[in-house]
Amino acid sequence: MPNATLERTASAGHAPATYMPHAQGQAADRRMKEKAPADAPAKMGVRGLDLYYKDFQALKGINLEFPKNQVTALIGPSGCGKSTLLKSLNRMNDLVEGCRVEGEITLDGEDAYRSIDVNSLRRRVGMVFQQPNPFPMSVYDNVAFGPRTHGIKNRADLDEIVEQSLRDAAIWDEMKDRLKKNALGFSGGQQQRLCIARALAVRPEVLLMDEATSALDPISTAKIEDLVGELKSKYTVIMVTHNMLQALRVSDKTAFFLLGEMVEAGATDDIFTAPVDPRTADYVAGRFG
Repeated sequence: MPNATLERTASAGHAPATYMPHAQGQAADRRMKEKAPADAPAKMGVRGLDLYYKDFQALKGINLEFPKNQVTALIGPSGCGKSTLLKSLNRMNDLVEGCRVEGEITLDGEDAYRSIDVNSLRRRVGMVFQQPNPFPMSVYDNVAFGPRTHGIKNRADLDEIVEQSLRDAAIWDEMKDRLKKNALGFSGGQQQRLCIARALAVRPEVLLMDEATSALDPISTAKIEDLVGELKSKYTVIMVTHNMLQALRVSDKTAFFLLGEMVEAGATDDIFTAPVDPRTADYVAGRFG
């Protein structure tokens, strides 16, 4: 297989093999659920993306589309460019000195770097980070922070937004009687779901998740995985994960990165059970990374 970037199409041929332990069974479970449409329109896309930190090239010629109302997982070993790509999607890398982006990133067909104001982009493309990072204020004020920043001051409107955001993040029942409590007093899993609610409060169209469960216990991780499955009915979700079984459980599409290149992308079931590129097969089989 050549080393060129490869995004699998539905008709691509591949060997009928299972590379990841337990993948065949989990893939079968996924197929019993509602199947993600293969022809879903792209909500975001990157074309010919090169990203540099001064003289170091972190991303090399990335071409990838993120289907609307689906979950796309970015996998690969540490330092391969997954988080760098994620942060470029809402221009978080603008804050890094010496960062230079070449190529095109689009949101609904518009150029995210040339046609969309950065503040508007970050409202439409929200982000949840690896470590829960609630503000040192009440639950209510955490969720209301973004709407207030965007000019919403009416208390009734804020009450409605806070409740709906906490419901969307599947944590309303746990926090509805503790809205005035300092957010730092909750468990890590609750804090992370609160951070998801805070991101949802400004009604984004895309939600970026950078290893959002890696610091959490298995029960909290399972709750957030269930939440991701529910969120895609309203949002397009793009997640970085080192947990390959998590990618298999929750994503519709998976892209594998290595040394700043996107090696292969396609339907998650195919990536994990019958990858085209041998490097992908080695990675999902646990032979490196």
